[in-house]
Order: sequence, then C-alpha cells, then structure tokens
Amino acid sequence: MSTLEQFMKGLTDAAPRRSSFHRNTSFEEWRAKLAAGLTVRLGGFPESLGELQPVKLERVSCPGYIRERLEITTCKGMRMAVYLLIPDSPLASPAPAVITVHGHGYGSRDIVGLMADGMERSGPPGLHKDFAVSLVKQGFIVAAPELLGFGDRRLAEDIAGGDATKNSCYRLSTALLLAGHTMAGFRIYETMRVLDYLRTLEEVAPNRIGIMGISGGGLVAGLTAALDERIACAVVSGYAGTFATSILTRHHCLDNYIPGILLEAEMPDLLGLIAPRGLFLESGDTDHLFGPDGARQALDRLKLIYDAAGCSGRVEADFFAGGHEIHGAPAFAWLREQLAGERRHL
Repeated sequence: MSTLEQFMKGLTDAAPRRSSFHRNTSFEEWRAKLAAGLTVRLGGFPESLGELQPVKLERVSCPGYIRERLEITTCKGMRMAVYLLIPDSPLASPAPAVITVHGHGYGSRDIVGLMADGMERSGPPGLHKDFAVSLVKQGFIVAAPELLGFGDRRLAEDIAGGDATKNSCYRLSTALLLAGHTMAGFRIYETMRVLDYLRTLEEVAPNRIGIMGISGGGLVAGLTAALDERIACAVVSGYAGTFATSILTRHHCLDNYIPGILLEAEMPDLLGLIAPRGLFLESGDTDHLFGPDGARQALDRLKLIYDAAGCSGRVEADFFAGGHEIHGAPAFAWLREQLAGERRHL
C-alpha cells in the first residue's frame, strides 16, 4: 500500500462516527440523534410542501395489471415522472403498496418491463429484472419513480447524446453540492413525495406501504425508510454493507457520497434507523460493487441494533448465488408477509 493510500485509509478510519449506536444509549435517544444528523448531512429537506398536482400521462392494459404513467410536483419548479402499476387481483382492498426504486441504467422504464424508448421489452431484463412488474403480479400496487438524473430527468445535453444509459448524475450532484444539498438527499425527499401521493389513493392501504430498491436505488430506499416512519418495511438489494467495503474501495458515481457522513456513522447504523420496522437485505455472492463480505458485516451490526430495539427477528437477509442484481422470490415473499400478513414457508 502506498503512503497516499495509507493516509486516506487512516483518515476515513479515524472519522469519529459520533452518532454510532452504543448499548449504553437508549435506542430512541440514539435514533433521534442520528436521524437529525443524517438529515443535516443530506442537505436538509424543504420545510413546506407544495401541492402534488398529479397529471396522468398514459394508461396501458398489461397482462394482469394496468400501467399508468403520471407526473407529480415534488418541489417548486420540479416535476417527477412515476409509473403506477395496479394489479387486476390485489392482495386486499385497500391494497398494500410498494415503492420500487431503480438503480443506474435508463430509469424507471428499466424496472417496469419497457425498453429505454418506451417500447415493450424485447431482450433480457438486466440487473433490475423488471422487479416492479414482479411485485404487481404478486398483488401489490406498485409505484416506480424516475430518479433525478435518469431517463427523462436528465440534462438536455445527455438526452441529445442518444445513449439512454448515460446519466446526468455527476453534473447534477456537483450543482447540488455547491448549493449545500446532495443528490442522495434530493432523491430521498422526492421519494417521500411519492409516498405522499400513494397515501392520497383510496385503493392503497396508507399504513401498508413498503419500499424496495437496488444499488443506488437501494441507498434511496434504505435511507428514505430510515427517515420516514410512514414506510412500513424496506428491502435493500445490492447496496447494504459498509462504506469501507464498497464506495471507498473503488470508483463510484458521485451520487453515492454524502459529505461528512463518517462523522456521524457507518452505513449499517444508518439502515438501523429503520428499526423496529422490518428490513430485508439481498446480496449476491459475486456482487463486485457491494459484495457479500460487507453485507454480512452490515447484517451483524444490524442484528445488534434490532436487538436493542426489541425486535431482533425483524432484520433478515438473502445471500444468493449471483451478482449485482435483483434476486427476488425470497424478498417478495417477505414483503407479502410484512404487508399482507401471509406466512412464508421457510
């Protein structure tokens, strides 16, 4: 290891993590302190919420469900596209719902069975495996938002370039950072607005809304659930681990970085804010970005936190044979148990 590498590792290892969980602190006191610190590190959220002003853009009948595309207002001057998938046979009435958060790729179309141009998928589904479609076929109402920097929410120069997978994360992230915000914080805030929208729908059970995301979408899903207690449970796929074993080991997109976060806590403690609500992790044994070693470290830490919260059985993990991708079936069964009360066959 070079002197520079030693210096940088020493710098991150020595960061105080002053809001880490300790058994000599009450769970509620710790949770309140870390949630406040995380919110500040993310750049904060708007104090006043504008009207959502939903506008429906399309409605398509698909086998077993309806696919709608709509737009909502997230903050002044900003509109967000969202797919809403409505099952023909919901699990209940009103139905449980899941917010599904895509990772890097070409945006929300990448998880609802569409190609980048909006045509029906004609090839393999890639790492996302159309998991929003899998969930609506399980009987959930599903919302799939378009994260800032992807799909139709890219800078004009990136859209004009013709490569649908080219995102606008870097330039948007740098602009947000210079204004005292973060991409992670903005995406988390906008996902909270999707939750606001779902809770206006009479067909959705407002207290039975979960969230599931992969990769960068796992960051958004996990930290949205950490900070918004209206979310009943969360599935984090291909993200849970430690910063030390993931984004600090290689080049990653700038949207993964939260300035000063190691002054507060490591990743497992941030996800531990979800307790006592349910948390399920997915980790592939050949995931080259957020590998299983870090995920197992995170799970051990999370079990300690969940035990302190008096709910040790509510954090689980699926370590599967595969890479940086959605696995699916065990997580879907877990969501049905969490949100619809169905018992799993373990």
